[in-house]
Amino acid sequence: MNWMVLALSRLDEEPGVRVSVAATQGSVPRGPGTHMLVFAQGEAGTIGGGHLEFQALAHARRLLAGQTEQMTLRQVLGPSLGQCCGGVVALVFERVGGADVARLRTLLMPPRTPVALFGGGHVGKALVQALAPLPFAVRWVDSRDEIFPTDVPDGVDCEHSNPVQAAVADLAAGSRVLIMSFSHAEDLDIVVACLKRLRAHNDLPFVGLIGSATKWATFRHRLQERGFSAEEIARITCPIGVPGITGKEPEVIAVAVAAQLLQVN
Repeated sequence: MNWMVLALSRLDEEPGVRVSVAATQGSVPRGPGTHMLVFAQGEAGTIGGGHLEFQALAHARRLLAGQTEQMTLRQVLGPSLGQCCGGVVALVFERVGGADVARLRTLLMPPRTPVALFGGGHVGKALVQALAPLPFAVRWVDSRDEIFPTDVPDGVDCEHSNPVQAAVADLAAGSRVLIMSFSHAEDLDIVVACLKRLRAHNDLPFVGLIGSATKWATFRHRLQERGFSAEEIARITCPIGVPGITGKEPEVIAVAVAAQLLQVN
């Protein structure tokens, strides 16, 4: 999402053209509601690439130069465009400037899905970077207030919470929760807090815990001792990350977990 923040700030200095996919038929690279901003030099975002986008960029720049007043285009993605998708894309063009920034921010930057990330270690730091360009609002929580870097991406709020599990109580409904604190004891406390919240409100669609099969076996036993049922314990995902990615480097784990979050409905 950072590209859009930069592009909107650029509109305060120079005009641009918003290109939007208004409607589609058949097989196409991007669907309705896809946008990009085009400037005399450079652009931000994409409507699908290829010759379709090449033609859209050229038309947008003709609008900026005052060489045309045509505000719509209908493109058939066949041999004439060198794209074999076979579908049809209807594009709408709009001249925009600094006065349109507030409106465009609402249109082009819809609310982000809340993610609660517990743990500021190596994987946590890598995850924050991996999630930054994706449609997530990250609440980054740790019991150590000195752990957070000074420069965090847009859309990330850092929070010191001691005890760390206390932050679970006021998470936004619908939060995806990732647990990877510096200690197994803290991890367990956070898991317990999440299960209690699920029992009371059932409003955390994903709770993921980093760890091995051995760690999870130990946690399952301890959770059973605390009175949680097998069905409740099954709400916790451990290990985390899409299957098939076996690397243990923080950046590799971060990519696998980010992909998994994108699969959560």
